[in-house]
Amino acid sequence: MPRPASAVFKNVCPLDCPDTCSMKVTVRDGAAVELKGDAEHPFTRGFLCQKMARYLDRVYSPDRLMHPMKRVGPKGEGRFERISWDEALATITERFDAVAQSADGPQAILPYSYYGTMGKLQASSLDRRFFHRLGASKLDRTICASAGTIGYEYTVGPGRLSADPLAVPNCRFIVNWGSNTVNTNSHLWSLMIEARKRSGATIVAVDPYLSPTARRSDWHIQPRPGTDAALALGLMHVIWRDGLADEDYLARATVGAELLRARVLADYPPDRTAAITGVDVTTIETFARRLATEQPSLIRLNYGMQRHHGGGMAVRTIACLPAVVGSWRHPGGGAMLSTSGAYDFDPRFTRPDLSPPGTRTVNMNQLGEALAGELPGPPVRALYVYNSNPAAVAPNQAKVLRGLIRDDLFMVVHELFATDTVDYADVVLPATSQLEHVDLHGSYGHHEVMYNPPAIDPLGECRSNNDVFRALAGRMGFEADIFPDDRTLMREALDGGPNLRGVTLERLEAEGSVRLNLPENYAPFADGVFPTPSGKCELYSERMLRDGFDPLPTYIPPLEDPLTRPDLASVFPIQLLSPPRPQFLNSTFANSPRHRAGAGDPTIEMADADARSRNLADGQWAEVFNARGSFRARVSLSKTVRPGVAVATGIYWNKLSPGRSNVNSTTSSALSDMGGGATFFDNLVEVRGLAE
Repeated sequence: MPRPASAVFKNVCPLDCPDTCSMKVTVRDGAAVELKGDAEHPFTRGFLCQKMARYLDRVYSPDRLMHPMKRVGPKGEGRFERISWDEALATITERFDAVAQSADGPQAILPYSYYGTMGKLQASSLDRRFFHRLGASKLDRTICASAGTIGYEYTVGPGRLSADPLAVPNCRFIVNWGSNTVNTNSHLWSLMIEARKRSGATIVAVDPYLSPTARRSDWHIQPRPGTDAALALGLMHVIWRDGLADEDYLARATVGAELLRARVLADYPPDRTAAITGVDVTTIETFARRLATEQPSLIRLNYGMQRHHGGGMAVRTIACLPAVVGSWRHPGGGAMLSTSGAYDFDPRFTRPDLSPPGTRTVNMNQLGEALAGELPGPPVRALYVYNSNPAAVAPNQAKVLRGLIRDDLFMVVHELFATDTVDYADVVLPATSQLEHVDLHGSYGHHEVMYNPPAIDPLGECRSNNDVFRALAGRMGFEADIFPDDRTLMREALDGGPNLRGVTLERLEAEGSVRLNLPENYAPFADGVFPTPSGKCELYSERMLRDGFDPLPTYIPPLEDPLTRPDLASVFPIQLLSPPRPQFLNSTFANSPRHRAGAGDPTIEMADADARSRNLADGQWAEVFNARGSFRARVSLSKTVRPGVAVATGIYWNKLSPGRSNVNSTTSSALSDMGGGATFFDNLVEVRGLAE
């Protein structure tokens, strides 16, 4: 059907962000000419972040990859020549088939992806079916949220059910714990400000870093990195000691309250908590009393705090606090980690049944080890990368790059731009932008199901992920019914649980966005019933005990911590954190001239005392290093961190950075306590000056 000369489409921001914004895109004569926020969306309400407000620059960038290409120079140089889609698909099919038929078998093929797009179709549908049917190794996609997800679910049950974001204006005491909400969840921040205006709510930031959120909060509490669980246990000590716990809610809605009470009263008095966390006793006691008494109170947990060795237990421990103070009783009260568990899409959608029994799973944080042949199973001989830029974002970067440069590794990269990872590819495939394909979206920051129509035709020879996997499946001779059209896929996904009742494809196409089948005043645990094995909030977890964990909340220190590793800290004494830079989203937008200009040079934010002791001046170039690698950044004495801590926001592309490396040259591929999560913030480094 021909497109009209002029039309307005409701599209969806595809980025890995909880807000999942609704956008209105005006198209004239086949070209998108205007993009703005959709004022009708109940959560995002018409405004876009600084990144997506200029998304058309990305769609129509002259740097877009427009044609399939093959490598003509050494790996890493990024030299390619144009080829046809027929040649590209034939090459991939031939190489995959050769590996699959070899002695190593199909498990020597590894897909590598994350959430460069969050759509149900383009992020996790036919790709999973293709690699499952092929018999390839499975990828454990744990780089962002897995440790916290597991810890939270041990406490409140599967689904990570959270307070309703739209009820946040009801709250009187709001804690952003490890969450730079201003930049990473801006529409929720606006609701927090509404609570401040409506009832004088206090907004607290708990963060080792004076982030933009901490600057705009009423109170900033600044613990040492990785000590969040200890701080939460210290708060519980004060709450129980001073008789501020909600004993009625504890009695009817929890298991293990007396055991937890005994532990925190014996082991986490304020003076010991202060020694671990660096937060003074008065602050600990005041924080505890206000959290308990100023109801409704809300803790907005985020994933920064779980990016260290004890990260899963940290989230699990903090998630116990709303039950201790009874804040789950109130709409808007309790805790909020992610709303994604409320989306009960059909779990069969990705067809895990197609994967042969016994197929190995590779943790994506250990890509360097996988490429070096250090993990169980066959060596990785073929790698297919999409929706991700591992050369820039994966930990232990030097090891990853040594693996990617292997001459015997066949690598395909499906991308919009020539990222750091593209430079190592054998075959490069041009990808569509969000305006050029159809998709279906949930969210991890609100409760709307959203539909993204193709607003414009694909530019150049770009193809969506699903189009490519259908084509590859056909050439591999796979069953056609496993790889249906996109409308069929969306219907399959929507054929899920009770929260999707009434959410149909036809309704989404007509309305663009439909709320899940949830009550208007949604308070998931007001009645004290939780989807755990016991039916209660599990302050003591038998499941954790069976899984080899302490069944009660506890404090697990980081692997690289000056208090627990003084030997390592004597050589690398600075705890380095690497949160996102506001102009980028992970490594997305890091090639955009406008966003790079806004971001400026890479920086390392240090305490004045740490800089003086190293003869470093504000604005000076420095080398940040440890035994894993190094990167270069300008010293910033912005008074954002305490002595012994530094912050390097990112993620910059290597090839656009001084020294051609970024912060992940120093990060470790060690895994978190649970969920196989990343430990990006478990990172001791040293800093030294460089000549200009």
